[in-house]
Amino acid sequence: MKRALIIGGGPAGLTAAYELLKKSEDIEVVVFEESNDFGGIAKTVNYKGNRMDMGGHRFFSKIPEVNQWWNNILPMQGSPTYDDILLKRNMPLTPGGPDPEKEDRVMLMRRRVSRIYFNDKFYDYPISLKLETFKNMGLFATIQVGFSYLYSMIFKKPDDNLENFYINRFGRKLYSMFFEYYTENLWGRHPSEIDASWGAQRVKGLSIVAIIKDIFGKIFNKKNRKVETSLIEEFKYPKLGPGHLWEVTASEIEKMGGTIYKNAKVTKIHKNEQNLLTGLTYEKDGEEIYIQGDYIISSMPVKDLVAGMNDVPSDPARIAAGLPYRDYMTLGVLVPSLKLENKTELKTVSNIVPDCWIYVQDRKVKLGRFQIYNNWSPYMIKDLENTVWIGLEYFVNEGDSYWNMTEEEFSRLGIQEMITLGLIDSADQVLDTHMEKVKKAYPAYFDTYDEIDTLVAYLKSIDNLYCVGRNGQHRYNNIDHSMCTSFETVKNILSGTKNKDNIWNVNTEKEYHETSHTKNEGNEVD
Repeated sequence: MKRALIIGGGPAGLTAAYELLKKSEDIEVVVFEESNDFGGIAKTVNYKGNRMDMGGHRFFSKIPEVNQWWNNILPMQGSPTYDDILLKRNMPLTPGGPDPEKEDRVMLMRRRVSRIYFNDKFYDYPISLKLETFKNMGLFATIQVGFSYLYSMIFKKPDDNLENFYINRFGRKLYSMFFEYYTENLWGRHPSEIDASWGAQRVKGLSIVAIIKDIFGKIFNKKNRKVETSLIEEFKYPKLGPGHLWEVTASEIEKMGGTIYKNAKVTKIHKNEQNLLTGLTYEKDGEEIYIQGDYIISSMPVKDLVAGMNDVPSDPARIAAGLPYRDYMTLGVLVPSLKLENKTELKTVSNIVPDCWIYVQDRKVKLGRFQIYNNWSPYMIKDLENTVWIGLEYFVNEGDSYWNMTEEEFSRLGIQEMITLGLIDSADQVLDTHMEKVKKAYPAYFDTYDEIDTLVAYLKSIDNLYCVGRNGQHRYNNIDHSMCTSFETVKNILSGTKNKDNIWNVNTEKEYHETSHTKNEGNEVD
């Protein structure tokens, strides 16, 4: 029997393990997860009964295979959630589906609300062309936006960096208001220094033209109107957060005979003179252990994979070593209420604002976004009716002054920025806080990234190495695309296919993003 060694217990690694076990009885599967949690950057942290989603993960895919896969692990709800019951709110239900009030293994359907907080006012995200938007901007800024956009339509810039990419689609004025500062805060680099392909992957077909098309689609109530990914209005979400999906998947893998080692850090990948991998070394409980393998499926950061491999040529080694990442810190903050007033028509428990998360564009703070976990799932909160549990999100570099803060220092920073933004009046209102850090949360598109094709060609040349997922390919994939890299990998292993183009082509071509992209078919996960 052959053995597949899978590095990483996140979406890509666990999908690969599950698919191999489900589709073959001839391959032994062993998974190595460095931490004690499943889900990678899509894990869920349970702090005193209040759950935190690392980064916010909306489950929405246009790929039938992915939707079916999710449904097999967590079936769609067949009865209302606790907040829908309280509010007498109707949401889509699946006949025969589980009752979230009685069962945990269930996927919920949730309403998507995300807005931008700029100059103490709310703007739709993505920006919508409605009266409230123009009132918030003011007459002069609205005129500037209009002429700026017309100018960008006539005088197109080359799409050779992220700044130009945004200006071409929204005009310089909107770009400077709603994209420039946030993007620089996210990456620690000005958008003019970042490869435009990041925008192509994340913003996809979104532009002023796409927004206008969507408005007219709603007006004329077209059943099959096309909707860009960033315009979706509902999404699926696991009852207990995204990490629960991967915890259930890991349990299923073990039931099917797979082996999973937690707290097992892979440190070396061994390669022979025939350019084939022979196995890996991992650390567990202070001991270094070697294990032989016939296939290695890696979702670990490419930088670490190549650094741990022997006899790598100088160019691929240099490129991998120079690949940049952005790290992530979040502060969970428990408060009785927020000062933000719900001026929308959407009902919520305790009438809090209905947003899942809010993008912060205020240059007075370091805060990039904040999540309101109450609105993701009522089961993420221990006391839904009397507390609001939010996550303040900061984009940092490992080892910088923010990363090195103690939990007490980070808590003070977050609370002070909440006061600065007018979310609360004073620190006395805070009931509790909790800090979490995630290394290499965001593969970045600068430094040696412009040479990544050379690195990918080298990785493809190793016949029994398969790189999957966001960090495994150094590509800002959504969960469904990460899963698809594993679907393709398993197909190749089982068919004996050597060419890996199908694995690396997931989420690269424009048509892949936009075909069959109808309402309720899309994905938005950060």
